Amino acid sequence: MSRVGKKPIEVPSGVEVKLDGSVLRVKGPKGELTLEVHPQVNIGIGSEAVTVTVKKPEDIKQSALWGLFRNLVNNMVIGVTKGFEKKLEVNGVGYKVSLQGQELKLDVGFSHEVNFSVPEGIDVTVEKNVITVSGTDKQLVGETAARIRRIRKPEPYKGKGIKYVDEVVRRKAGKAAKAAGAA
Repeated sequence: MSRVGKKPIEVPSGVEVKLDGSVLRVKGPKGELTLEVHPQVNIGIGSEAVTVTVKKPEDIKQSALWGLFRNLVNNMVIGVTKGFEKKLEVNGVGYKVSLQGQELKLDVGFSHEVNFSVPEGIDVTVEKNVITVSGTDKQLVGETAARIRRIRKPEPYKGKGIKYVDEVVRRKAGKAAKAAGAA
């Protein structure tokens, strides 16, 4: 049985949860999100809470679906009330980032400027060398941040590249340290 799935999801005031057939809609002050519900999962909508159940809780696959859909619905409720954000930091001499409309322009050591189109539903802000990706959909925010990071991953020798603000880049010693150890 899923321990996560058993917990009810509290619905704050101002958030509206509806189930239209197999599509769950969550509407709040920051926007609206939809989710296609798996046929084995049942969603009960109360006045102050949403509960998620499955047809056979002892089945391992359905137990996994139970916890998954409970967290997906919880993330939808959090997304339409507070939203999600990821912060990326650009490190490197001459590395620059600018935002022009829905186009993120990255000058990160390539022979050309890299243009990144920001997906719909995502807000991106740039302050000096910090890129903030925010939105209501947790999966889309995380995927967009990962795609931006993938443009120039941080390298282990000097730490140049795009990294998450809270990420720790493990540093390696260069050739000089190796040569000093051999002598």
